Amino acid sequence: MRNVDYPEALLFDCDGVLVDTEAEGHRIAFNEAFARKGLDHTWGLEQYGVLLETGGGKERMDAYFKTCPDVEPYKSLTDEASRKAFLKEMHELKTDIFNELIESGKLPVRPGVSRLINEAIEAGVKVAVCSTSNERAVSNIVKVLLGDAIAEKMRVFAGDCVPKKKPSPDIYNLAAETLGVSPARCVVIEDSKIGLAAGKAAGMRVVVTESYYTGGEDFAEADVVFKEIGDNFGIDDLTTPGSFWLNPPPGRTTQEEGVRGLGGGV
Repeated sequence: MRNVDYPEALLFDCDGVLVDTEAEGHRIAFNEAFARKGLDHTWGLEQYGVLLETGGGKERMDAYFKTCPDVEPYKSLTDEASRKAFLKEMHELKTDIFNELIESGKLPVRPGVSRLINEAIEAGVKVAVCSTSNERAVSNIVKVLLGDAIAEKMRVFAGDCVPKKKPSPDIYNLAAETLGVSPARCVVIEDSKIGLAAGKAAGMRVVVTESYYTGGEDFAEADVVFKEIGDNFGIDDLTTPGSFWLNPPPGRTTQEEGVRGLGGGV
């Protein structure tokens, strides 16, 4: 029988959680898209880390191009309609390039991810991905890198399926409503402060697993923080109330203030 104390759903962010895609995945794809369109823009490693504070690829490009309106593309594209159409076209090209990277196998799944998802499925816990990234790219990551068996069970909520992206809780609210689960019985796995804010605003527990760009961010509101999923915890640790939330296993970061014992509620 299913343990009634298990979460009703385990909700994963994609980039930085399932795969550490940002530095050598999305950033590379954006730069290649710029080059193919003849744009003189190249996002460096540190620069992209700052740009990630804006959720969503189209939104990220828009925010960046608005900082340099005297050069192309915004030098010529001066009205919102033409800019919106351009951003949509650029993001589709970038997504094509990103999917090529995924299918090449150069971006491996992060440690412990497949194990935890399979444990959840076997325990009858619903699993889903909630991401600001393009739905096609996220679905491709799930199918190619996690396999068909997981892809058949793992719902994908991504891209423009909600009007407001993280840190808004919209995508997590949509996931809970669609899956028919209580937000208070959901556990979110995130890697960034905007994702943490989204999960918390939805009334969910949030486990943070740091990624390339997010180590050292302020995760004081997280229920627990780890460098990675690895072997640090499994589905049996995520029961409610459970000792995990009060006494997380070894592997968490030194940010002890990020560990909160919430007992039976959120």
